[in-house]
Amino acid sequence: MSESQNIEYKQSWRDEYLKWICGFANANGGSIFIGKDDNGNVVGVTDAKRLLEEIPNKVRDVLGILADVNLHTTNQGDFIEIIVEGYPYPVNYKGQYHYRSGSTKQELKGTALDKFLLQKKGKRWDGVPIPKVLAKDLKQETFDFFRKRAFKSQRIEEDILTDSNEHLLENLQLKENDFLKRAAILLFNPKPENFVTGAYIKIGYFETDDDLKFQDEIHGNLFEQIEKTMDLLFTKYIKAPISYEGINRVETYEYPKDAVREALLNAIAHKDYSGGVPIQISVYSDKIIIWNEGQLPENWTVKNLLEKHASRPYNPDIANALFRSGYIESWGRGTLKIIRECKQAGIPEPIFSYDSSDISVEFRKDIYNEKYLQSLNLSDRQVKAVLFTKEKGRITNKEYQEINHTTDRTALRDLELLMELDIFKRIGEKKGTFYELRISVNVGYVG
Repeated sequence: MSESQNIEYKQSWRDEYLKWICGFANANGGSIFIGKDDNGNVVGVTDAKRLLEEIPNKVRDVLGILADVNLHTTNQGDFIEIIVEGYPYPVNYKGQYHYRSGSTKQELKGTALDKFLLQKKGKRWDGVPIPKVLAKDLKQETFDFFRKRAFKSQRIEEDILTDSNEHLLENLQLKENDFLKRAAILLFNPKPENFVTGAYIKIGYFETDDDLKFQDEIHGNLFEQIEKTMDLLFTKYIKAPISYEGINRVETYEYPKDAVREALLNAIAHKDYSGGVPIQISVYSDKIIIWNEGQLPENWTVKNLLEKHASRPYNPDIANALFRSGYIESWGRGTLKIIRECKQAGIPEPIFSYDSSDISVEFRKDIYNEKYLQSLNLSDRQVKAVLFTKEKGRITNKEYQEINHTTDRTALRDLELLMELDIFKRIGEKKGTFYELRISVNVGYVG
């Protein structure tokens, strides 16, 4: 068995390994084996009986905790197993706080230490009280906006809607004693960046990963950021081809609005605001990526997220206010909604990505679905040719004639128009000429 989140091997004992025990105690617990190499093979340990007595005492005296220390005897030699439980309160080694993450130990400092200590106290970053900020310092227009949405969604009692801002904040649990929480500042302050670095959203349009064409920054409190971001995305960055149903003009956006909004709300609720990095939305010709620095609940994976479709938000106070305002229908079901909306819009399921400090959702555009192609007023022949090319990867003039039962001249004219619309690109010359889709697309789900 190799080293892991809960297992560590050491060939001999050193007192500095108390740091590893501290790391296990601050995480989910684990076992340290003394007398084994990195692959878990027994190499034996000298003075095993002496260590059997000394280690528990040192753990107690230096760390202030208890650990089970067991001696194992094998044909290859003796080894010691130190079993450490995860502790509900912070454990320090001579004033240092160590933490087990994956198969490594790290010393917690700065922001990481602050978050760890808050977590051990049952608090979240957005729930920390901030002195010297009062309800009168917050933005009245945002309170009015919140009341209007909350009344419409019926998520809050009517008498609270007519109460003072101070009482509204109390009802939303955005106060602790006489102090406003950080969440209140992010949600209602006109300039939250005066208190929280990086509390804004960046949008950029990229030709390629290293070719940024233009960008925007969205500032203000979180309610303002949501509205401004959605408006900017669907007026400047995301196209809406126009078609007509009779005399009625119909705009069909490349991505479903409700799915994009839900992903944005998830990013806001799960963002680690202590990191100082803004939410970033990268728009390409064929995809959108919404990224935020943040964390899902401990030991969760993307598979957990997709199977359970629920998770406790990283910023529960912010999430509660978004729910009460009607932005979120049912907290924890956002993933399901995003997937459902994408399927209904005829685009691929989004790609959800997560590692230790990053969360992202990638929407991919299937511009070659029948509904979208018809919105471009293509002929039935051209739609059939595009779908054929999507399946086969390429099409020739002869194949165009065969699937549409048309002449060479008509096929050539139709293919030229598809190139003018930037749907097809021509490869080769004369008899070797064929056509490919200008933007490749993979419509299969990627987990």
